[in-house]
Amino acid sequence: MRIEQDMKLDFKDVLLRPKRSTLTSRSEVDISREFVFLHSKRKYHGIPIIAANMDATGTFQMARALAKHQLSVALHKHYGDQELLDFFAEQPESPPMFYSMGITAPDYEKFSRVMKGARGTIQNVCVDVANGYTKAFINFIVKLRTAHPELTIMAGNVVTGEMTEQLILDGVDIVKVGIGPGSVCTTRRMSGVGYPQLSAIIECADAAHGLHGLICADGGCTSPGDLAKAFGAGADFVMLGGMLAGHDECGMDVVEENGVRKMRFYGMSSREAMNKYAGGVADYRASEGKEVLLECRGPVENTLQDILGGVRSACTYVGARRLKELSKRTTFIRVSQQLNEVFGSVG
Repeated sequence: MRIEQDMKLDFKDVLLRPKRSTLTSRSEVDISREFVFLHSKRKYHGIPIIAANMDATGTFQMARALAKHQLSVALHKHYGDQELLDFFAEQPESPPMFYSMGITAPDYEKFSRVMKGARGTIQNVCVDVANGYTKAFINFIVKLRTAHPELTIMAGNVVTGEMTEQLILDGVDIVKVGIGPGSVCTTRRMSGVGYPQLSAIIECADAAHGLHGLICADGGCTSPGDLAKAFGAGADFVMLGGMLAGHDECGMDVVEENGVRKMRFYGMSSREAMNKYAGGVADYRASEGKEVLLECRGPVENTLQDILGGVRSACTYVGARRLKELSKRTTFIRVSQQLNEVFGSVG
């Protein structure tokens, strides 16, 4: 047993320090990014925000809505073969949409079938597991990269620099960072495992960028300011679940509670998800997610305006004319617990 004494930070623990700026309007800020992925060599241009591959947010409807703003979606993995083929056949190359998969034999068999039928229209894959530290996960990544050198692979989740480096060296273009920070994830409470998300982003981004790889901050964002902090900490992409849940484009049941229409939202390791897709919780494991009811929020358009406007505003406060410059102009100020409580009550 050992104890790390270094301080680790979450989004709530810091604020961005403002700096002098020559910008006169938020409209002058360009929040798009351009990348060339390390392994696939494909080019990316868009706003680097991705809807999470949860069945609430990783929907075809959400993909179509976000594409209008040059945002991406990681589709949930429970669509049928033909549904996926039809969707990818209609999609333009930019912004990229991600086919999502696990690492089981049935996952790979389904992927192989869809890839064969897609005839090159699927170019981006998200390999998603709760624990990115297993040998089976690494072996799967090597197998996938060897079979498909042309694919852009996003994979995770991990929270440490050394594992980020290994994934990039083994063929991952974008490492997904985050264990337990999601609003409907209970991994930290059930297993005691996790890592403060802001520090995880800082450390994994440093490791990835040293190898010319990229990271995607996955989980923990509850406001536009959190996205700004994630980008300021070095995230290349940010993945959102709860912030995009509850909208018309989500694929969730609507219920009425005390005359208010609400939408179900649950983690993909929750009892609800496993009952729906796996016939229940296996007797060797526990649920690591929960279900909540969110008030129906209408079309996602207004939420997107708040998110993108908030990130632009952060850039103007620190003088970043482009999103690429935000991390270079970021100074984080630690805030006290008392101030955190004030923000919480106001928010």
